[in-house]
Amino acid sequence: MGLGIRLLLLLLLVGAAAAAAGSKEEKGSSGGGLRFRRGSGTFKVVQVADMHYANGGRTGCRDVLPSQVAGCSDLNTTAFLYRLFRAEDPDLVVFTGDNIFGEDATDSAKSMDAAIAPAIDMNLRWAAVLGNHDQEGTLSREGVMRHLVGMKNTLSRFNPEGVEIDHYGNYNLEVGGVEGTMLANKSALNLYFLDSGDYSTVPSIRGYDWIKPSQQFWFQQTSSNLQTKYKEEQPKQKEPAPGLVYFHIPLPEFSSLKAPHFKGVKQDPISSPSINSGFFATMVTAGDVKAAFVGHDHLNDFCGKLDGIQLCYAGGFGYHAYGKAGWSRRARVVSVQLEKTDSGEWGGVKSIRTWKRLDDPHFTTIDSQVLWSRGSNVGGY
Repeated sequence: MGLGIRLLLLLLLVGAAAAAAGSKEEKGSSGGGLRFRRGSGTFKVVQVADMHYANGGRTGCRDVLPSQVAGCSDLNTTAFLYRLFRAEDPDLVVFTGDNIFGEDATDSAKSMDAAIAPAIDMNLRWAAVLGNHDQEGTLSREGVMRHLVGMKNTLSRFNPEGVEIDHYGNYNLEVGGVEGTMLANKSALNLYFLDSGDYSTVPSIRGYDWIKPSQQFWFQQTSSNLQTKYKEEQPKQKEPAPGLVYFHIPLPEFSSLKAPHFKGVKQDPISSPSINSGFFATMVTAGDVKAAFVGHDHLNDFCGKLDGIQLCYAGGFGYHAYGKAGWSRRARVVSVQLEKTDSGEWGGVKSIRTWKRLDDPHFTTIDSQVLWSRGSNVGGY
C-alpha cells in the first residue's frame, strides 16, 4: 500500500476517533467563552504557525528527506494537526498566520477550510491571525479574515467594533477563572491578537509591514481597561492578570536575543520590519504582558526573555512551508496554571509553562520551560 493511501486511511481513522472520544477532562466554558478547567486549574493553548496549506493531496512537501518525498503533501500537515490535538487536548488552538500559501492555492476559501478542518472536526475552539502569504490567492486580505470569522468554532474577530484600526484581525479574548470560584466572573488570563500585516506600502521603506499606532493605541486601552477591572472590581486583585500576545511577523527586538540566552534554536535570520514601530515598548509599558508568540521564520523555535517579556517562536508547522530536511515540523504548547488559595479553591494565575511537540516517530516533547511564575524572576531563557 502506498504512503499516500496509508496517510488517507490514517486521517480517516483519527478523525473518527476524534469524533467518538470525549476530552480527557471537561473543558471550562462560559456562554461560549473561555474558562480555566475546574479539575486541574489549567488552560492550554496550542500555537500552530505557518501551515502554508494549498491544495491538499495535490500539493507536495518542501524540504523533507528523500525518503519522505513520495506521497508527502498537505495531508501530512493535516495528520500532524490531528495527532497534536489528540495528544495535547487544548482549550484553544491559535493559528498565527500563513495558514495558507495563497500563491499556490487554487481556491483560498477551500484551502483555509481544509487547513482548519481538524480543529473543527475535533470540536476545538480556535482563533487565528493573518500572515504575509494568506492573501496572495483568490481572496484579499480583508476577504481572508472575513472568511475566518465566519467558520465554525472560531473565536476570531474581524476588528473591534466602533474603532478605527489598521489591518484586519485585531481582537482580545478573556479567559475566566474556574466556574464557582471567586474569580469566576473575572478574566484571569488575557489573550491579545494583532494583525502584523504583510508588506510595507510606504515606497521608501522596503520589506515587511509593522504593527501600526492605531493598533497599539487599541492594545493599550484594552490592556488598561482589563487591568482596572481585575484590580478594582470585587474581589479586588493586587496584580494584573497575565497577558499573552499573538501575531505573525517578529518584532526587531527578537534580534536582541543571543545564544545562550534563549531556549530553542535560531537558524533563520530575524525577518522583522526594517523600522521599529515601538510595539515592544508598548507591551513593556502596559505591564501585563508575560510573553509574545510569533511565526514567520520557520527554522526558529526559541523563547528568550527581554525586559520582562518572553519572546517566542513556534517553529514551522506545515509540510508545504520551507523547512530543513531532517528537522521535524513542530508546534508550541503553552499551559497556564492557577494557584490554590488559602481556602482551597482556584485563584489567579500561578505560572505559565511552554514546550514544543515534534512531528517525529516518537512525537517528542522538547524544551519545556517556565515562562513566568508569580513572585519569581524565573524564565531568563
